[in-house]
Amino acid sequence: MTEKPIILNKTIIATSRLFRIESLDIEFSNGQLRNYERLARGNPGGGAVLIVPMLDAETVLLIREYSAGVHRYELGLPKGKTDAGESFLDAANRELKEEVGYGAKSLHHLSSFSLAPSYLEHMTEIVLAQNLYEEKLEGDEPEELEVIPWKLNNINALLATGECTEARSIAALFMAVEYFKTFPVG
Repeated sequence: MTEKPIILNKTIIATSRLFRIESLDIEFSNGQLRNYERLARGNPGGGAVLIVPMLDAETVLLIREYSAGVHRYELGLPKGKTDAGESFLDAANRELKEEVGYGAKSLHHLSSFSLAPSYLEHMTEIVLAQNLYEEKLEGDEPEELEVIPWKLNNINALLATGECTEARSIAALFMAVEYFKTFPVG
């Protein structure tokens, strides 16, 4: 295994309420020096969750919400940040209640995802939520989110709509399909 490079210097170039842009001076084990820039979390130590909420053994609950990055409404899975002092499982259940109007009696950690590890520090915990019960919490969304039930065995039709393009949601849905092949419900 190659020895991990050493960060010689880290400078914050810019900050926003969500992110920091950092400049990193890096020395590799062969003596090569490089400068990298990365987008780091605005709240160091904070994380993010993406939830696969299963209404029943066959039905996942998607949400339709505005996505500023692509300036359109997208279908995807509920997601959000982990608050200070909150475990990612607690954050997943809170976000589920805020965005979908359900809590989960059963939460299972499926995986952790990076988005673009070459320049983005961000990691997302993927959580499967089952045994749902109705409970709505006030969230931070500017408008009510539309909840769309979708058959998990029909993910290809979802992708064909062009309304679900977020790679994290797509990967998590296919991971859930594979999970249920090994651990069937009912």
